[in-house]
Amino acid sequence: MTIEEAQDTVDKWIKTVGVRYFSELTNMAILTEEVGELARIMARTYGDQSFKESDLQKNLADEMADVLWVLICLANQTCINLTEAFQQNIEKKTNRDKDRHINNEKLK
Repeated sequence: MTIEEAQDTVDKWIKTVGVRYFSELTNMAILTEEVGELARIMARTYGDQSFKESDLQKNLADEMADVLWVLICLANQTCINLTEAFQQNIEKKTNRDKDRHINNEKLK
């Protein structure tokens, strides 16, 4: 699935199953919540925290998909073409960091 197809799929789902988009501010709060849930699983899986009983049912891939879903909702609501935005972002990073990382002694 392309990013454009994902944006279209989310839009169609929202307009049929979901009835309508939540407000942009609500979705921003939900995105923050979902990133927190992802961070919790990352901290327990790859960090020093131990799992709680309630964490054992969590799925890392599903948490990442939740973050992506809400981000796509926000992009749709604000008329952002994520394919174009991502391509421009890669170009920006490439131009800005073309020598930065290759010359970073910490990465060698």
